[in-house]
Amino acid sequence: MHILVEGEVSSVTYHNSGHVYFSIKDKESSIKCVMFRSNASRLKFRLERGQHVVVNGSISVYTPRGEYQLMTVSVEPFGQGALALAYEQLKEKLQAKGYFSPEHKKTQPKYIKKLALVTASKSAALQDMLKIIDKRWRLLEVVVIDTLVQGDRSAPQIAEALTYADTLGCDAIVVGRGGGSKEDLWAFNEEVVADAIFNLNTFVVSAVGHEVDVQISDFVADLRAPTPSAAMEMILPDQNEILYTLSEMQNRYARTLKQIISNKEHQLEALSGELQRQSISRKLRMMEKEFENVEEEFKRVMQYRLSQWNAQIDPLVGELKAHILHSLNLKKQQLHTLEQKIELYNPKHKQKEGWAEVTLGGKQIKLESINENDTFSLTDTTTKLEVRCIHKQNVL
Repeated sequence: MHILVEGEVSSVTYHNSGHVYFSIKDKESSIKCVMFRSNASRLKFRLERGQHVVVNGSISVYTPRGEYQLMTVSVEPFGQGALALAYEQLKEKLQAKGYFSPEHKKTQPKYIKKLALVTASKSAALQDMLKIIDKRWRLLEVVVIDTLVQGDRSAPQIAEALTYADTLGCDAIVVGRGGGSKEDLWAFNEEVVADAIFNLNTFVVSAVGHEVDVQISDFVADLRAPTPSAAMEMILPDQNEILYTLSEMQNRYARTLKQIISNKEHQLEALSGELQRQSISRKLRMMEKEFENVEEEFKRVMQYRLSQWNAQIDPLVGELKAHILHSLNLKKQQLHTLEQKIELYNPKHKQKEGWAEVTLGGKQIKLESINENDTFSLTDTTTKLEVRCIHKQNVL
């Protein structure tokens, strides 16, 4: 006969065999309880001291000691469901281990090329996700990993499927299912699933149930999506938006390129003008022009100065000519005088006048060199005389 007993857990022992031994009490008495492994494996939460519980079981006697004990079939938290308590217990445990810490969250990839979907292959949730993928982003390789998503055996299968998906080189993993009761979704509140998600090297999204359903997997995953369809919209870009963005970028690029080309043309024109201003040929032309200007200025100055000099030279030329004529007249007079002297000393002239050449010992001498009794020669053009000096007398 089964009975329900309400009390506070005063002690509890989890044995290696899988059995659970505990005691419950109230203000007046206590009773020992035992829950064998087959029943303990279905216990959703962990018994702890101080919990207010309702125990379902039957009274038996422990013969070696003669003690009454309660053979426990199930235990429920008083005023609270077992699943709710188990949820809070696991949440506190994993939070203490750092499973929910932001520093453990991986960065969401901007563009996903390969995506793994861990869910039931025949579920409506999978079809919804595939429809969103086809609508939003077709440039995607999708790998569907079939797994149970509810029931007692689903949690280990989900953990195994996640571990396998992590080896496929995907950019992201989405694990989830559609809506259901708390019991239907319970696999995603199991510690084995939380451990698998935390140990993944791939970015993972938890997309379980509806928006009001919050599972342990949502806290551990890198991103929580309210529904599987929402997960696709959150991690995949909208191809229409991308096309619009690309079109806008193309237009902006064209405008920018046009502006750059226009600026470069202006710069090129400025540089071309500067090059022309700084070019050797232009400088040579400028120098040639300057030289021509200088030459013209030189000619103009020279013409001006020559006109001034001509005005000054004409009187000087007249004076020079008069001076030259005067000098010439003087020289003519001197020449005439010299010609007369030469004529006087001309031998032919002297011959005509009775002059003769005096020589002594074959040498021409003057008469003043002859002494008395010297014999000398007198020679003119026709006659030579040998003469002896009888008497010498100075005329002057």
